[in-house]
Amino acid sequence: MRSHSPFGIERVPTACGDVPSMPGAADHAGAWKRDRMRGPPTLRRARREPECAGRRGAIHSRHLWPFAVAALAALLAGCAGLPSLEGRVATTAFADTAETRLGRAAARDVAANPGKTGIHVLRTPHDAFAVRFLLAAAAEKSLDVQYYIWHADQVGDLLFESLWQAADRGVRVRLLLDDLNAGGLDHTIAALDAHPNLEVRLYNPVGRGGARLLNFVTDFARVNRRMHNKSFTADNQVSVVGGRNIGNEYFAAGGGVAFADLDVLALGPAVRDVSKEFDLYWNSPSAYPAASLVGAPAPGGAVGLEARFAATRADPQSVAYRDAVLGTPLIRDLLDRQLALEWTSARVVHDDPAKTLDTTARTDVLLFPELVASIGRPEKTFDLVSPYFVPGEEGTATLAALARSGVKVRILTNSLASSDASIVHAGYAKHRQSLLQAGIRLYETRATTDGESPEEKAWVASSASAALHAKTFAVDGTHVFVGSFNFDPRSARLNTEMGLVIESGALARRMAAAFDDTVPRVAYEVRLAPDGRTLEWIERTAQGETRHDTEPGTSWLQRSRIEMLSIFPIDWLL
Repeated sequence: MRSHSPFGIERVPTACGDVPSMPGAADHAGAWKRDRMRGPPTLRRARREPECAGRRGAIHSRHLWPFAVAALAALLAGCAGLPSLEGRVATTAFADTAETRLGRAAARDVAANPGKTGIHVLRTPHDAFAVRFLLAAAAEKSLDVQYYIWHADQVGDLLFESLWQAADRGVRVRLLLDDLNAGGLDHTIAALDAHPNLEVRLYNPVGRGGARLLNFVTDFARVNRRMHNKSFTADNQVSVVGGRNIGNEYFAAGGGVAFADLDVLALGPAVRDVSKEFDLYWNSPSAYPAASLVGAPAPGGAVGLEARFAATRADPQSVAYRDAVLGTPLIRDLLDRQLALEWTSARVVHDDPAKTLDTTARTDVLLFPELVASIGRPEKTFDLVSPYFVPGEEGTATLAALARSGVKVRILTNSLASSDASIVHAGYAKHRQSLLQAGIRLYETRATTDGESPEEKAWVASSASAALHAKTFAVDGTHVFVGSFNFDPRSARLNTEMGLVIESGALARRMAAAFDDTVPRVAYEVRLAPDGRTLEWIERTAQGETRHDTEPGTSWLQRSRIEMLSIFPIDWLL
């Protein structure tokens, strides 16, 4: 027997409950650091850190690496041992930050809007970088930073340096990184972690050297679950939450592929909830002190790190980028109480970190039921932006039922040409016909999107070579979700996620306007062909409409691979 959530998503009864059937301060800091565990390394670093970690390869890993080891995992048992957590010190967010500059700047508006959160949408990648960089510079007591991916490129080094400089000022810095993509950062992490005011923890370790591969093979059920959460909080007063990882491609730096993404800046009660989420993960059984994994820094590690930061700052591309983005008035306006904020109800939703180690299909640790309860069932409109959209059979049926009941459903995802994870496209493509037959409007981002303004690009494309990475949806013109959650089984059941549910007619209307105007101009509209069985892709430009009868910008080999992959029952891994 099945029951239904308010969102229309079916719940499947199990022994563990109904499972939603998914679409698819110097004194503070110094004393704190002196008390932490600094035990001897258990593993030595095996290779030299590259100057710039691979970008798209790490992003591919979100979906591709499980398939290389899933078959072997069934044949082997045991795991490469993890270090002990004995001696790890639990810490929590500072509560006494009202007298910091950021606290004083926010106090009047927070007091004038009791119970409400101030929201400012970061509409361009340059604004999104500048806010993080300048918040680190403005912080006086604490920085709590949590990310899935952090590249050792220009953006990554500039933001690493901003954390280092804050720690030099006596700010307590806590940096929590998912370990899957941190393997190439061991030298940097060791040097950062040796600073008396900066601690790094690595989430759900996958090991180093040969142990890394061994864990992939023998402990697949654990290492297949990753921390996908993303937040940046200064002085427990201001948070940035959204879909961006840290790297050039997320902030339109360095040339090459750039991801269209979305973040929001928040002040008020939601910030305290973001801090509680951070504390929960920071003190969870899956968060390991970095020193226990990467060891002590090499002799002269701090000197070497500062030299690298200086080289990054002096690089002509970095100079040009900093000059372009640091003129933003956002933080100055915030400190001067001039920043335009929408004060409204906003709720932080997140998975419990217990999800990472769960083996019993618990539902009380999942974000998705909480997200469904916060949003409610769509009655009029449902606009969804998801780079990795894998609805599965039941998710497809649910969305189709919404559309047939009169709800206007519009979906934007990546095209095969723009996607950085073609395996995910295979999980999505096989459901297109059913979605379209139900009357759902389906759009796929074009790989090139010249001619749009930066504000338009913030929603759907961010450069001439673009891929969608924003994760957001709006319901009935009243509520909007912004965060890390993709509309796929991996976000629902495997990875941990977080985000903000914001009650904002203005933000929902802006998203609807983007679907009305911008999306049709920068994305292909996928439609049923006149025969009712095959698909066509409509490309709209200033010169008119062009009809494509195969996936635009792709080769026969790419399309054949997708057709082959779509045969396999692998949606649960996507």
